[in-house]
Amino acid sequence: MKFTASSSVLLKHLQQISGVISTNSVLPVLEDFLFDVNKNTLTVTATDLETVMRIQVEITSTETGKVCIPSKVLLEVLKNLPDQPLTFSVENNYAIEITSSSGKYRIVGETPDNFPKEPVADDAQEIAMKGEALVTAINKTLFAVSNDDLRPAMTGVYFELTTDAVQFVATDAHRLVRYKRTDAKAISAASFIVPKKPLNLLKNVLPDTEDEVKLSYNASYLFVEFKTSSLICRLIDARFPDYKVVIPAENPYHMVIDKGLFQNALRRINVFATKSTNQVALTISGTELQLAAQDIDLSFEGNETLSCEYNGEDIKIAFNAKFLIEMLNAADTSNIRLELSTPNKAGLIKPTEVGADEDLLMLVMPLMLNS
Repeated sequence: MKFTASSSVLLKHLQQISGVISTNSVLPVLEDFLFDVNKNTLTVTATDLETVMRIQVEITSTETGKVCIPSKVLLEVLKNLPDQPLTFSVENNYAIEITSSSGKYRIVGETPDNFPKEPVADDAQEIAMKGEALVTAINKTLFAVSNDDLRPAMTGVYFELTTDAVQFVATDAHRLVRYKRTDAKAISAASFIVPKKPLNLLKNVLPDTEDEVKLSYNASYLFVEFKTSSLICRLIDARFPDYKVVIPAENPYHMVIDKGLFQNALRRINVFATKSTNQVALTISGTELQLAAQDIDLSFEGNETLSCEYNGEDIKIAFNAKFLIEMLNAADTSNIRLELSTPNKAGLIKPTEVGADEDLLMLVMPLMLNS
């Protein structure tokens, strides 16, 4: 089997799916790319048994065939070659010879028969979304996913599909993000939890355009198809917590503040906070917000005052500054609204403006104030 491909185009496509491959895999074949040549189309697949990514590349060939190629070696070769046509010749013993304009390189491949078979979309339901809508949903929720493997349900993003909208929810028990899209609807209600790793891969390869992305799902897997690429991932088999009960029904105190000024002040004040908690105290009174942090062990202390619009009783409440900074990143408006009630109840962060087809709510739990 022989085919010719552009070195830069091939590298670009392989890098998009190489994140699937685990470096400490038990099975050697999982460190390979599966190359499937069908005349002028090359389909490359990578998997770690939990996630499968596949991408198509235009090549020049008149043949068909399959071979497994070690990913690490192939990527290193392509990274160090200038843009040029490369000719791949695969022998019957799966040895691969790569010919460039300046040399020849030989790699020992493996039989494609050992490469894991892909899951099949049996009994799957479908929903279509715009690429930019799915990218936005992932970016606005993924940062709030838990890294605690003892709580598997929280280590992914919860997809909640209804006949009216699609909601994406993530929480680590300290904060929660709910992002809603009304421009995508399911035929029937469904819900599932998608792990963090495939979502990280998806956001890097999805088209950030209005091009349609097809999502199919059954009890065990999510199947995502877009243009010349696809992803399959195993869903998290756990029950997502009832997030609705932790969202306050009413937070009567409202503060509106410039997002950029607030975020930069939090970054500066957090320098002086205790590193284990990143605690920053907010004191809101009239049109004034005071931020304060201290590290008692190191005798560090910082204070700043900002102007704001506030409607409510004077309040002093503490939050994790790192959490606030990350949540403010998810709000795409110049101003944000912070809704509060008492110093021991969750605060809500909302953008002051949202698109016609979307809604964003972020919740953050307070910290106990330093005495």
